[in-house]
Amino acid sequence: MERPRLQRHPDGITAIDTEYMRPGMAAAHVIAHEGRAAFVDTGTTHSVPYLLAALDELGLAREAVDYVLLTHVHLDHAGGAGRLMQALPNARAVLHPRGAPHMVDPTKLIAGSIAVYGEDVYRELYGELVPIPAERVMTTHDGQRLSLAGRELELLHTPGHALHHHTIVDLSHRNLFTGDTFGLSYRELDTESGAFIVPTTTPTQFDPEQLIASVDRLLGYAPRALYLTHYSRVTDVPRLGELLKLQIREFVAIALRHRDAADRHEAISADMRALWLGLLRRHGCMLSEEQLDEVLGGDLQLNTQGLIAWLDRQRKS
Repeated sequence: MERPRLQRHPDGITAIDTEYMRPGMAAAHVIAHEGRAAFVDTGTTHSVPYLLAALDELGLAREAVDYVLLTHVHLDHAGGAGRLMQALPNARAVLHPRGAPHMVDPTKLIAGSIAVYGEDVYRELYGELVPIPAERVMTTHDGQRLSLAGRELELLHTPGHALHHHTIVDLSHRNLFTGDTFGLSYRELDTESGAFIVPTTTPTQFDPEQLIASVDRLLGYAPRALYLTHYSRVTDVPRLGELLKLQIREFVAIALRHRDAADRHEAISADMRALWLGLLRRHGCMLSEEQLDEVLGGDLQLNTQGLIAWLDRQRKS
């Protein structure tokens, strides 16, 4: 196997490319402190060899890992957790209480994913989900704190992307591990103006009011850096927060504008793409439209599906 793609960041944090879909798409992170370690998110089952190889490269024993902190149980974040836990004898999996049952018994996760992707694509993307024994799972309450060899981590429940989402706050260093709550920021979109960020409204639990409230809550910590699963470290957080909230509000306006359209998926997708192109050009991004479609095309489709699911819930309420 190739050596894992690692990026070493300040404060004992290392990003590991989980090789999901393409390089630079999704990262797991290792927090190392005083000889102990914690993973934040794991990627898929296929990612586990990269995570274990990263421990070797960082000189960390598998026995030194105390926590596998899962921001939420979407499979690009948590699909490899059960397989990884098998290799980490002292680790506990730390989950939001809404997500924990799906890691102990992933039957519904598997069935739902196969329904979306089909069995062949599901197996190719995610492999075999391994259950985590219930006695190795720790569920969190909002504001709970954990100690990693004296390094205090706070768990914040941050709905909006998913009801079972929590964010990990590295209190002494003002780092936040935000999963998908604070959106996506692919390094291909960086310019001289800095990072670019987009929301992720993936089905099925997108809620714009909750998401904006969660973003504001995270901004209240005045973080020095955010560590996103898609993709790793960003700074200049206040600017990114305002850009994120602007787009969430624009997404809602786009969805409402086309809620009765016969071709609402196509219409919403087209307007979202146009919004992104305009914002990216103002950001100084010089990639061609074809290149931008390669980077953001998958998220465009998932976000559109999420907005349609939100519209359908609005009709029923």
